[in-house]
Amino acid sequence: MWYQIRSYLGFLLKSKNQHGIHSPFVYDLVTKCFNDKNFYPEYGFFEKFRNKLFKNQEVLEITDFGEGSRVFKSKQRKISAIAKNTGITYKRQKLLFRLMRYFKTATNLELGTSLGLATTAMALANPLANVVTIEGCPNTAKKAQEYFDYNNLKNIKLHTTTFENFLSEHTSDKYDLVYIDGNHNKEKTLQYFKILIRKIKNNSVLIFDDIYWSPSMTDAWRQIIQHPSVSVSIDIFYWGLVFFRKEQKKQHFTIRL
Repeated sequence: MWYQIRSYLGFLLKSKNQHGIHSPFVYDLVTKCFNDKNFYPEYGFFEKFRNKLFKNQEVLEITDFGEGSRVFKSKQRKISAIAKNTGITYKRQKLLFRLMRYFKTATNLELGTSLGLATTAMALANPLANVVTIEGCPNTAKKAQEYFDYNNLKNIKLHTTTFENFLSEHTSDKYDLVYIDGNHNKEKTLQYFKILIRKIKNNSVLIFDDIYWSPSMTDAWRQIIQHPSVSVSIDIFYWGLVFFRKEQKKQHFTIRL
């Protein structure tokens, strides 16, 4: 917790808003997507889904393949507590929705389904797009699939397996957008990145969640943005975004939303 507080104070000191951004690509992204204040009808659906989860007292037995939880001490967890403490926030849910709409991504991958809050945002951003999502915990995956079916989200394909197994079995797939939220481990994050850079296109974006989770996760983020394949990287504190646009010179941005 103290590391995250110190990191956020450092982030505030060096971050910028839309002013002072000299890259047309990033400036447009910030002004037209990050700062888009429109209220989309789908936002109302997000709120209803969140409230449904927040009221659900059902208990799940969790199988955790990541770094574990800072909140939960037991593998027995209420759905309401999972949604409130580890699910994507409403603000980030809306931003993920806008990112997919802005870039018009057609093939999308999520590593870490949980109860499907982020997945739902991805699915509703473009009902014609494909959303592949991976969840290692069978009980969580089963519950997420129930929600997808109930909400008639036909463009989601959920795989119940580990990230490593999925990536090793789907070697030829390419993605426009990948959202990585499930294993806050430096070595695993770098392993996923090295695999994913073989699965991206020139205009693809990778989104890494919780880049300030720990000093080691921040170090993984710093190694990622230094990779020769990365042309543009954006630190918005809770996420790190990387792009691979060959026509653009290498630049890093720290942006306050």
